[in-house]
Amino acid sequence: MTKNPYEQYKNNAIATATPAELTLMLYEGAIKFGNIAIKAIEEGDIQKAHTNIMKVQRIISEFRNTLDFKYPVAKDFDRVYEYLERRLVEANVSKDKEIMEEMVMHIRSMRDNWKEVMKRAKQPQSAAENNE
Repeated sequence: MTKNPYEQYKNNAIATATPAELTLMLYEGAIKFGNIAIKAIEEGDIQKAHTNIMKVQRIISEFRNTLDFKYPVAKDFDRVYEYLERRLVEANVSKDKEIMEEMVMHIRSMRDNWKEVMKRAKQPQSAAENNE
Protein backbone atom coordinates (compact mmCIF):
# COMPACT_ATOMS: atom_id res chain seq x y z
CA MET A 1 0.00 0.00 0.00
CA THR A 2 1.41 3.39 -0.99
CA LYS A 3 1.77 5.79 1.89
CA ASN A 4 0.98 9.47 1.76
CA PRO A 5 4.34 11.14 0.91
CA TYR A 6 3.74 13.88 3.48
CA GLU A 7 3.12 11.29 6.21
CA GLN A 8 6.27 9.43 5.20
CA TYR A 9 8.27 12.65 5.32
CA LYS A 10 6.81 13.57 8.71
CA ASN A 11 7.53 10.13 10.14
CA ASN A 12 11.11 10.25 8.81
CA ALA A 13 11.61 13.73 10.26
CA ILE A 14 10.50 12.50 13.68
CA ALA A 15 12.54 9.30 13.49
CA THR A 16 15.75 11.14 12.61
CA ALA A 17 15.31 14.19 14.86
CA THR A 18 17.64 14.95 17.73
CA PRO A 19 16.14 15.29 21.23
CA ALA A 20 16.42 19.07 20.87
CA GLU A 21 14.57 18.98 17.52
CA LEU A 22 11.87 16.73 19.01
CA THR A 23 11.39 19.23 21.83
CA LEU A 24 11.00 22.00 19.25
CA MET A 25 8.45 19.88 17.34
CA LEU A 26 6.46 19.41 20.54
CA TYR A 27 6.43 23.16 21.20
CA GLU A 28 5.30 23.73 17.59
CA GLY A 29 2.55 21.13 18.01
CA ALA A 30 1.34 22.69 21.27
CA ILE A 31 1.11 26.09 19.56
CA LYS A 32 -0.72 24.61 16.57
CA PHE A 33 -3.23 22.71 18.72
CA GLY A 34 -3.70 25.75 20.96
CA ASN A 35 -4.52 27.91 17.93
CA ILE A 36 -6.96 25.28 16.64
CA ALA A 37 -8.63 25.25 20.07
CA ILE A 38 -8.95 29.05 20.06
CA LYS A 39 -10.60 28.99 16.62
CA ALA A 40 -12.90 26.16 17.73
CA ILE A 41 -13.95 28.16 20.81
CA GLU A 42 -14.70 31.16 18.57
CA GLU A 43 -16.81 28.93 16.31
CA GLY A 44 -18.60 27.27 19.24
CA ASP A 45 -17.20 23.83 18.36
CA ILE A 46 -16.92 22.52 21.93
CA GLN A 47 -15.68 19.03 21.02
CA LYS A 48 -12.96 20.29 18.71
CA ALA A 49 -11.85 22.81 21.35
CA HIS A 50 -11.75 20.07 24.01
CA THR A 51 -9.82 17.66 21.78
CA ASN A 52 -7.15 20.23 20.94
CA ILE A 53 -6.80 21.61 24.47
CA MET A 54 -6.24 18.02 25.61
CA LYS A 55 -3.49 17.64 23.00
CA VAL A 56 -1.77 20.73 24.41
CA GLN A 57 -2.18 19.37 27.94
CA ARG A 58 -0.59 16.04 26.95
CA ILE A 59 2.41 17.82 25.44
CA ILE A 60 2.89 19.96 28.56
CA SER A 61 2.51 16.84 30.73
CA GLU A 62 5.18 15.12 28.65
CA PHE A 63 7.54 18.05 29.15
CA ARG A 64 6.86 17.95 32.89
CA ASN A 65 7.31 14.17 33.13
CA THR A 66 10.69 14.28 31.39
CA LEU A 67 12.28 16.96 33.58
CA ASP A 68 15.64 15.94 35.03
CA PHE A 69 15.69 17.23 38.60
CA LYS A 70 19.44 16.79 38.94
CA TYR A 71 19.54 20.24 37.30
CA PRO A 72 18.27 23.06 39.57
CA VAL A 73 16.48 24.79 36.67
CA ALA A 74 14.13 21.78 36.43
CA LYS A 75 12.25 23.06 39.50
CA ASP A 76 11.58 26.34 37.71
CA PHE A 77 10.35 24.54 34.60
CA ASP A 78 8.18 22.29 36.77
CA ARG A 79 6.44 25.33 38.26
CA VAL A 80 5.86 26.83 34.81
CA TYR A 81 4.50 23.54 33.43
CA GLU A 82 2.28 23.08 36.50
CA TYR A 83 0.86 26.58 35.93
CA LEU A 84 0.25 25.87 32.24
CA GLU A 85 -1.46 22.56 33.04
CA ARG A 86 -3.74 24.21 35.63
CA ARG A 87 -4.69 27.04 33.28
CA LEU A 88 -5.31 24.63 30.40
CA VAL A 89 -7.77 22.72 32.59
CA GLU A 90 -9.50 26.02 33.43
CA ALA A 91 -9.62 26.97 29.75
CA ASN A 92 -11.06 23.58 28.85
CA VAL A 93 -13.73 23.59 31.55
CA SER A 94 -14.93 27.08 30.65
CA LYS A 95 -13.89 27.07 26.94
CA ASP A 96 -12.19 30.39 27.68
CA LYS A 97 -10.57 31.90 24.60
CA GLU A 98 -8.58 34.49 26.59
CA ILE A 99 -6.93 31.82 28.76
CA MET A 100 -6.03 29.83 25.65
CA GLU A 101 -4.56 32.92 24.01
CA GLU A 102 -2.44 33.47 27.14
CA MET A 103 -1.31 29.83 27.11
CA VAL A 104 -0.33 29.96 23.43
CA MET A 105 1.59 33.19 24.11
CA HIS A 106 3.54 31.51 26.95
CA ILE A 107 4.24 28.38 24.90
CA ARG A 108 5.35 30.50 21.93
CA SER A 109 7.76 32.38 24.22
CA MET A 110 9.15 29.09 25.55
CA ARG A 111 9.51 27.81 21.97
CA ASP A 112 11.39 30.95 20.96
CA ASN A 113 13.74 30.59 23.94
CA TRP A 114 14.30 26.94 23.02
CA LYS A 115 15.18 27.93 19.44
CA GLU A 116 17.74 30.39 20.83
CA VAL A 117 19.25 27.66 23.04
CA MET A 118 19.50 25.37 20.01
CA LYS A 119 21.12 28.11 17.93
CA ARG A 120 23.70 28.85 20.64
CA ALA A 121 24.43 25.16 21.13
CA LYS A 122 25.36 24.90 17.43
CA GLN A 123 27.85 27.78 17.60
CA PRO A 124 31.50 26.73 17.62
CA GLN A 125 33.02 27.05 21.08
CA SER A 126 35.38 29.85 20.00
CA ALA A 127 32.49 31.94 18.67
CA ALA A 128 30.59 31.45 21.92
CA GLU A 129 33.64 32.55 23.91
CA ASN A 130 34.00 35.69 21.78
CA ASN A 131 30.48 36.74 22.80
CA GLU A 132 31.37 36.74 26.49
